[in-house]
Amino acid sequence: MSKIKIAVVGIGNCASSLIQGIYYYKDKNPEDAIGLMHWKIGEWDPTDIEVVAAFDIDARKVGKTVDEAIFAKPNCTTVFQPEIPKSDVVVQMGPVLDGVSEHMAEFEDDYTFIVADEEPVDVVEVLKESGAEILLSYLPVGSEEAARFYAQCALDAEIAYINCMPVFIVSDPEWDAKFREKGLPAVGDDIKAQIGATITHRTLSNLFKERGVKLIHTYQINTGGNTDFLNMLNRKRLDSKKESKTEAVQSVLAERMDPHDIHIGPSDYVPWQKDNKICFLRMEGKTFGDVPMDIELRLSVEDSPNSAGCVIDAIRCCKLGLERGIGGQLTSISSYVMKHPPIQFTDDEAAANVEAFINGEIER
Repeated sequence: MSKIKIAVVGIGNCASSLIQGIYYYKDKNPEDAIGLMHWKIGEWDPTDIEVVAAFDIDARKVGKTVDEAIFAKPNCTTVFQPEIPKSDVVVQMGPVLDGVSEHMAEFEDDYTFIVADEEPVDVVEVLKESGAEILLSYLPVGSEEAARFYAQCALDAEIAYINCMPVFIVSDPEWDAKFREKGLPAVGDDIKAQIGATITHRTLSNLFKERGVKLIHTYQINTGGNTDFLNMLNRKRLDSKKESKTEAVQSVLAERMDPHDIHIGPSDYVPWQKDNKICFLRMEGKTFGDVPMDIELRLSVEDSPNSAGCVIDAIRCCKLGLERGIGGQLTSISSYVMKHPPIQFTDDEAAANVEAFINGEIER
């Protein structure tokens, strides 16, 4: 059976979890495989994904093979599959652009990025030579210029594109038109977790709506200790992230909340949490007779494996799009696994749309 050949931008915690997962499920079968939303999508199971190119800017990863780089600092996610076969894919130096915030230099090496003293490679040339079919972007939050650079590289190399970070590319009609013209599928933007802060907040918000409870105030505050949270200490890089997470919740409400009554976003960086993300969620509403009620919830998850469970479906649906000759936004899988998809559906609708797409009942 043919492999799904992917190139990965950013060999951080999320890439580490995804690649660990590809090998973790090799010895599993559908009956005992925990943590997957789909064992098979089309003809592909989780082990049918192969990394054929990789890009990063950190000196501890550039020049290393992928199997080594995914465990290099500052990565700090859970190692659930320590035995990874030796790879012949070497991590290449990508352009830095706006991928590294200036404040990252103020922190200890084990927690931050160390930019390699290397010249960037020709990304398009590497993609073409590798045989990659899909480019998967795990760039840091706030990397607006870098995100657009790699999206254009995917177009120039004529491969599909999955945007896991909160820069609005796949959901942008102008970028959609470019991918449609090339006949290349695209999935985005901003990856959700399987059971994370966003999906939990959406589910509870939808429950309020369905049970006739008016949501008056809500907040979602998140803390973590990985480089994502360290990077987000620079609040100037957060505009698209806050919009993405907020819109994911606003889109399922009976009526949009006043911006002053809804606060969603990262709060602080706590180094000892490492890749553990803790969400503090509060919802205040009014029930029958305008009687007040509230919910407070604390959610603790290992951040990167949580997102890998969604990415592994996005990759296989993207491959289906390639096989079927679909160009542009794949709206079904995007609405299911992304916070800021081209079209927002309720989670039940999104799940049904994905099944219909997999079965060939809807185009995209």
